[in-house]
Amino acid sequence: MASHQNSELDRLDTRILEVVTEEGRISITDLAERVGLSKTPCQLRLKKLVEEGYIEGFAAILNPSKLGLDHVAFAEVKLTHTHEEALKSFNAAVKKIQEVEECHMIAGRFDYLLKIRTRDIRRYRHVLGERISSLPFVASTSTNVAMETIKEGRGNLLNAG
Repeated sequence: MASHQNSELDRLDTRILEVVTEEGRISITDLAERVGLSKTPCQLRLKKLVEEGYIEGFAAILNPSKLGLDHVAFAEVKLTHTHEEALKSFNAAVKKIQEVEECHMIAGRFDYLLKIRTRDIRRYRHVLGERISSLPFVASTSTNVAMETIKEGRGNLLNAG
């Protein structure tokens, strides 16, 4: 199926996306009731939203504290080179580090911003020193440690504008 732009989502599609964003495990029966459709049309719309890429998947949201992963650090990474080969090499390698939750290419005084979650500062130092610093084309890093997380997650992308 062809991909559509956001402007082509109708009110019902948007409502389905809002509900499954908040309640990913909602049953089709309950979803249909919440959006004002019967079960079969709701199921077909949900399937279409998945096929067209509006919904990339469904996943459990884990509690990092329960897993002993309370330490969050943001590493600014500066590369030695930013030619395409360097970027591709760095991108492929950073994806393999499980402690890196997010990696963003940045326009500014450094090249990448990494969100790294570990159990403590000692583990972070190990990940930074042994894994991140040895990634291809890394020239330098700078770390910012999160003192407290106020808001985390994807938020409501439909109202982000």
